[in-house]
Amino acid sequence: MTAKRLFNKCVLRPEDVQPTRDDFEVAGVFNPGAVEADGQVILLVRVAERPKERRKGFTGLPRWDPGQGPVVDWLPDDEIEVLDPRVVCLKQSGALRLTFVSHIRVFRSRDGRCVEAMGGARFEPETRYETYGVEDPRVACLDGVFYITYVAVSEHGAATALASTTDFKQFTRHGVIFYPENKDVVLFSEKVDGQYMALHRPNPSMHFSAPAIWLGRSPDLIHWGRHEALHSGASTWESGRIGAGAPPLKTNRGWLEIYHGQTNPARPGSVGTYCAGLLLLEAENPGRVAGKSTSPILVPETDFELGGSVPGVVFPTGVVQRDDRLLVYYGAADTFTGLVELSTSELLAIVSDDT
Repeated sequence: MTAKRLFNKCVLRPEDVQPTRDDFEVAGVFNPGAVEADGQVILLVRVAERPKERRKGFTGLPRWDPGQGPVVDWLPDDEIEVLDPRVVCLKQSGALRLTFVSHIRVFRSRDGRCVEAMGGARFEPETRYETYGVEDPRVACLDGVFYITYVAVSEHGAATALASTTDFKQFTRHGVIFYPENKDVVLFSEKVDGQYMALHRPNPSMHFSAPAIWLGRSPDLIHWGRHEALHSGASTWESGRIGAGAPPLKTNRGWLEIYHGQTNPARPGSVGTYCAGLLLLEAENPGRVAGKSTSPILVPETDFELGGSVPGVVFPTGVVQRDDRLLVYYGAADTFTGLVELSTSELLAIVSDDT
């Protein structure tokens, strides 16, 4: 069953944000990490940019150069195959390229519903593992330090890297912690049995089973092991892809995880529909699923979820708790940042009812 939307709003649109260069345009501001700090909601938002220029017979594929910032490779159209609005394949090599390049910007909100500060710090690509961008940050506070997991994209593939900050102005990089292909890494907000915990999503080239969310453990946030499969997409709405959404939230019944699932695309060039579901993990043993929703709790239904560059996407990536309300921040249609407020007690009831 879907959850009741107590409040719902598009809080950021591409036109709200200035591009890195005058000859670039912002194609999307989406998939935000979120955390409460100093009485504010801090949003770390993925900003996807592409060149404004259009050349007949050519496609401009941006990438990040450490010395110049975003630059563009212009390739003849007959040398590429468009797989979907986000990805092309280079016919000669079979390698993939993105049609945009992303960085991360910091935004602030006092009430969590309206973004007041538009000009925060930037976290830009820097290493050779970030040539095609840094994407989809998730944030967790551990011992007074904010740790950010993010996707580092390059010719080596999509890896997950770690950064940290205490003020969201200066960031320290800690390098790649999950090698390609692995995305949707979210950290638990406290240790369990003396170990740091993370959910992650391996994406193997050989698919022997349905896509799955995995659980990993670490003594130091850098070295990860004791991996185990946690939840596979069993329903149609999560049969294409599946992955962690917002970092798990500790409740009196265990860890509540709002995750995403995707239907298999109905036709070439489509990406399917992305929805949100629920997992409840045992507090002292997060490797055990105590409950789950059998149907999505959020499905694309508003104009900004059904429109945009990739229609039909609700992709939760951040959550802030205020009393019984959860402020859930999500990417909508790979274009906008949305906010939906949900009832914690209702979500826990959904998990109970569905199981």
